[in-house]
Amino acid sequence: MTLTPTLDPAKAEETSHESRVLIIMTGGTICMQPSPGGFIPARGFQEKCMARVPTFNDGSASTTMNVVANAAHELKARPSLRTPMTAYGRQVRYTVFEFEELLDSSSIDAKGWTQIAEAIERNYKLFDGFVVLHGTDSLAYTCSALSFMLQNLGKPVVLTGSQAPMLELQNDATDNLLGSLVVAGHFMIPEVCLYFNNRLFRGNRTTKVAASDFAAFDSPNCAPVAVTNSMRTNVNWDMVHRPTSLEPFSIRTNLDTTHVACLRIFPGIKPEMVDAVLKLDGLRGLILETFGAGNAPSGQDNAMINVLASAIQRGIVIVNITQCLTGSVSPVYATGMSLSRAGVVAGLDMTTEGALTKLAYLLALPESTPESVAKNMSVSIRGELTESTLPIFRHPDGELSDRIQTLTSLGYAIAQGDLEKVQAITKREHHWLLNDADYSGNTPIHLAATSPSIKILHLLLSQGGSVHLRNRAGHTPLFLAASAGLSEHTLLLRKSGAHLHSDERPAAELMARHRPFVWGMAGVGPKEISQREMEEEWEWDAGKNRMIPGSAP
Repeated sequence: MTLTPTLDPAKAEETSHESRVLIIMTGGTICMQPSPGGFIPARGFQEKCMARVPTFNDGSASTTMNVVANAAHELKARPSLRTPMTAYGRQVRYTVFEFEELLDSSSIDAKGWTQIAEAIERNYKLFDGFVVLHGTDSLAYTCSALSFMLQNLGKPVVLTGSQAPMLELQNDATDNLLGSLVVAGHFMIPEVCLYFNNRLFRGNRTTKVAASDFAAFDSPNCAPVAVTNSMRTNVNWDMVHRPTSLEPFSIRTNLDTTHVACLRIFPGIKPEMVDAVLKLDGLRGLILETFGAGNAPSGQDNAMINVLASAIQRGIVIVNITQCLTGSVSPVYATGMSLSRAGVVAGLDMTTEGALTKLAYLLALPESTPESVAKNMSVSIRGELTESTLPIFRHPDGELSDRIQTLTSLGYAIAQGDLEKVQAITKREHHWLLNDADYSGNTPIHLAATSPSIKILHLLLSQGGSVHLRNRAGHTPLFLAASAGLSEHTLLLRKSGAHLHSDERPAAELMARHRPFVWGMAGVGPKEISQREMEEEWEWDAGKNRMIPGSAP
């Protein structure tokens, strides 16, 4: 008999309707204040800019939130604020974590990106989502870089900034920050996104299009992930990119743009100029911004083509992207085809920011080769480019009823352990189904966490189901699996990056006294299994369709 701990119903109700978001302040115009010498960064952003504004502070008693502040994993209690109840019946509790040295966005490099990524990694299990405040000059570059550095991301990371400081009377900072906070606290969009001027973009598809207008950013080749109007935020769930690898969240910190370069082709450019760039010491990759659909001058006697081909033979990866704001590289003209024959990789419709940071990321991967990097530059790994797909046909009638009916059918199939039916439904439908919820807030992953078939759980996880969503009772799939005493389900969820929400841990620790083994697998109690032990000692056996002890010592 499972012992259920007694919790204060009022407290449980309060926390189940409250999201936890960490705002990471890196610098930028949004936090500046006037001074005799011009605008300067303002410390104490939470107190000066947010605590006095009713939309950011419901006036409730302030409580502290723990934040991992440094590499030593030192916990610091920071004062928090809470938004009023939103249209979605939820409040967002948040705190602002300011970098000791604010970053200049026009001077940011891989070191600054690593600092942001590490702050997210250290606090990943403590918060439901993250908002990063950043200067607009290099905001699109940082969004793109983080989208690759944050591997197997399962929670929303929203970057924003402003064209005018928040302390100015007329500004865009208030709407940008509030919109970002609402998205990070309400919608489980496991991507690095950019929120600006009431639109949420996929971060690695964005570029800055205006120096001073409030509509400073756009995503020319990819529709917004969400749009905010006067009533609510409408999310295009069909286009949300989700990780499909059964691996926990991790970061790659050795991204380095010092070994890649970007060169814009112009009329009259000499092959010698391109050759000089390609012979820079240590250069490993080049982004070539070409005309139209990927065209560049061949040069007299194909001199330009010969320069590029020679560099490729030396192991330098060259990627062809268009200078145009919209459209894609397509070798339909003779000049474009000659580049392709020389070994230049088609970057399709990637932005300059996306292509440059992706190239730097791929070159930093262990055991990467010029051939593997070149191959992956034309493949979407974070939704950064549009791949050719077969058209999808839908019946136009009854979309809402079909959606509910399909979700219900899937729920019954999961509960009955009917793997074949689950496979048929998920093969027929889009990935929106995996993170949709029933009347109790349970997603297919919640249901699969207690399904009699672990194969179903593995299938749904491998197709992009989120392990971090909570149902209306505030519970994650991991909590449900451990509560049901399903050790293999618990192990598989942990292996896929699941962790208990901070609100669940008190109840979990009580139940771990009576069922220490399964709750230890969930990461709590006297027999707690760490993430490192999980990685080393357990693995998925595809042949047996179950979790087995690994071969690591």
